[in-house]
Amino acid sequence: MKLTRARAFWLVLPAFSALGLYAYFSRGAPALSAATASATFRPIGEPRALRDIVFADADERAVRLSDYRGKVMLLNVWATWCQPCREEMPSLDRLQARLGGPDFEVVALSVDRDGLPAVKEFYLQFDIKRLRIYLDESERAASKLGVIAIPTTLLIDPQNREVARKFGAAEWDSPDMISAIRSHLSASGTQLSRLR
Repeated sequence: MKLTRARAFWLVLPAFSALGLYAYFSRGAPALSAATASATFRPIGEPRALRDIVFADADERAVRLSDYRGKVMLLNVWATWCQPCREEMPSLDRLQARLGGPDFEVVALSVDRDGLPAVKEFYLQFDIKRLRIYLDESERAASKLGVIAIPTTLLIDPQNREVARKFGAAEWDSPDMISAIRSHLSASGTQLSRLR
């Protein structure tokens, strides 16, 4: 079947429509309260096994999702040009400072096509100190995770299974959000002493 301009238009229209609606409703919208953010952290039901995605660290070394087996991961897909992402990144940094350790890590995965320089500049500008830099310039990893808009955050258990997903920004280090994370992990049979 030949891909004409008309067919191509109808193939990409839904994606652009979704992004446009998100930009329209998020622009100038009041910040999410912690209670609202918690309520929109959607459980998956049965934990869902994830494909072993690959992305890069700040030294351009390959990192795999399976490298985090045995650890709970809060995987946030973001970009420097995304305003809601920019607003929530400091709270992700604070969450990593508070809970990060051998059994929990916040992984902020940038999909910036401008690569490492753009992310490094952002980290300096916003004084992000605890989060490591991770990149998915090709957006292949994000696509395999089913991320259709950013920010999207996945809560992943020690068996590399998705437990819950949140679309949109949140105040990640708020007591309500930490409670929501703990609740979703507990429902999947995971207990973390640092989340108590």
